[in-house]
Amino acid sequence: MTHTGLHADALPATVRGFLAASTVHDADTASSFLVEDVVVVDQNETFRGRNEVYAFVRDAGAEFEYTTEQTGARRVNDDHWVVTLHLEGTFPGGVADLDYRFTLRGDLVAELVIANHES
Repeated sequence: MTHTGLHADALPATVRGFLAASTVHDADTASSFLVEDVVVVDQNETFRGRNEVYAFVRDAGAEFEYTTEQTGARRVNDDHWVVTLHLEGTFPGGVADLDYRFTLRGDLVAELVIANHES
């Protein structure tokens, strides 16, 4: 596992807050960090708007037990951030390294693309 770039506390508060809430399936708190017309793409499945993303955060992976560790983070520019998370658990395959690619609009998340980590 490579640890790259920024420490977690160097990330924008919006990104930190969304990740903290979403990893425990706290859809109410996670939704507070989203623009109304947010778009989230997770492994090629698209969720549009706060209502769909709310359900995604609440339900995604809830049937599994797993741990999450931030293993990397980088700033692309002021509005674009990438956070790499390492997951281990009872889901198929048992291990995953995922890139969470955030696009911010002001102080809120406008888009999030979750995909396999690019080495």
